[in-house]
Amino acid sequence: MPCPTLPEGFDFTDPDVYQSRVPLPEFARLRRTAPVWWNAQPHGIAGFGDDGYWVVTRHEDVKEVSTKPEIFSANLNTSIIRFHASLTRDQIDVQKLIMLNMDPPEHTRVRQIVQRGFTPRSIRALEDALRHRAARIVAEARQRPTGNFVTDIASELPLQAIAELIGIPQDDRARIFDWSNKMIAYDDPELAITEEVGTEAAMELISYAMNLAAARKECPAKDIVSRLVAAEDEGNLGSDEFGFFVLLLAVAGNETTRNAITHGMHAFLTHRDQWELYKRERPATAAEEIVRWATPVVSFQRTATQDTELGGAEIKQGQRVGIFYASANHDPEVFDRPELFDITRDPNPHLGFGGGGPHFCLGKSLAVLEINLIFHAIADAMPGISLAGDPRRLRSSWLNGVKELQVRYG
Repeated sequence: MPCPTLPEGFDFTDPDVYQSRVPLPEFARLRRTAPVWWNAQPHGIAGFGDDGYWVVTRHEDVKEVSTKPEIFSANLNTSIIRFHASLTRDQIDVQKLIMLNMDPPEHTRVRQIVQRGFTPRSIRALEDALRHRAARIVAEARQRPTGNFVTDIASELPLQAIAELIGIPQDDRARIFDWSNKMIAYDDPELAITEEVGTEAAMELISYAMNLAAARKECPAKDIVSRLVAAEDEGNLGSDEFGFFVLLLAVAGNETTRNAITHGMHAFLTHRDQWELYKRERPATAAEEIVRWATPVVSFQRTATQDTELGGAEIKQGQRVGIFYASANHDPEVFDRPELFDITRDPNPHLGFGGGGPHFCLGKSLAVLEINLIFHAIADAMPGISLAGDPRRLRSSWLNGVKELQVRYG
């Protein structure tokens, strides 16, 4: 399907596209002229060996793809739309062991097990501890006149929450932070993370988690790990499955939430009226708008299991389909004035936690809780926080990440 309003050769998976804000003007053109658009890639994209993929930009179409796993598979080519250029097909296929890249019924089996750790009761049980942790994180940052908000504040509560949730010693959270950074930073030349370093980090994290699982099988504790792995023959996770689950949690529960918090702080400090409103009223709708605005995961992909039609386009079996949450979350057919950061937006049917269906974010309640708690703490302890520089963004084709945001804490 031609789309002459886009620059020739434009590629939505090019990491340089996301060095500044997500290219909303290009998304807007596609939503108007070709909402399901074939993006030809004559030289292919690492590991996939095909000639392009479909770009899905409208809210309704992203939801349709998300809710029909029998037609749009996460497993055939995994969910990541672009890998490091040197990644082989075998290395991509190994990632099918991660729940993110499973289809039902296997995905259903694993999700039913791991969601035991994310019940409303489990999340409520963490709230008081995380509230105290949020206050302490902000108080410690407040001792310095300036700092990098990403490492001082945004990354800390998600890491501490993961440690609290699954019983990882808090002293080990820096290792989780380092491993997860290395796994997702392969597109950023400044970080100089090679494929080998990223793979080694993933293996170290999986090995750490497997050792934790083995220890809990030997000596159960009152934590979620014990409940997930203690009786494998009764429908619990094996040690290897638990290892891949923790790998997913390190990215899905750490990288995404910390980036939402960072983007949220930047949005508040560049929309001062919203920060004043938040400090005054603390609207319950704020966290959802922060996630919509940030859209930490820009896109995922699915692969068609059969010939099908979507948004007027004829999709062939085996073709990849990119679902762009960043575009869906700015669809004017769904959101009134989506270009505005409005923390009172209600309703807010954003797709920042996924488009529904089997892969809807398992940890949404925990993420919303963390966002609420950290901004409550910031508003209480450092209401005069201000920007000291522009954000330095992660070069990534699928994560809307920030490496550094310098702020004044005074």
